[in-house]
Amino acid sequence: MSAATVTIIVLGLTTYALKAFAPLVMSERSLPGWIDRLAAVLPAPLLAALVVTSTAVSDKALVLDARMAGVIAAAVALRLKLPFVVVVVVAAAATAAVRALS
Repeated sequence: MSAATVTIIVLGLTTYALKAFAPLVMSERSLPGWIDRLAAVLPAPLLAALVVTSTAVSDKALVLDARMAGVIAAAVALRLKLPFVVVVVVAAAATAAVRALS
């Protein structure tokens, strides 16, 4: 096996072991209520921060390009409570339209 293959396998096993450690060790214990509440609401703002930084920032500068049109279109589609697949298609179409026009 090549070094890259061994590295990927070792990293995968390490990741699996780290994820399995807490449930195996702490199976009888329960987390405090505030941690449960925080874990329930934390993914949404983290995902939003990831989307905004990858969309609007490039080389430490604010960039407003076609990607932002896609994000805005997706936000509107989400506000209209459209299905997720439709939201993705709307965002892709808006981004493609702005890129085609510019």
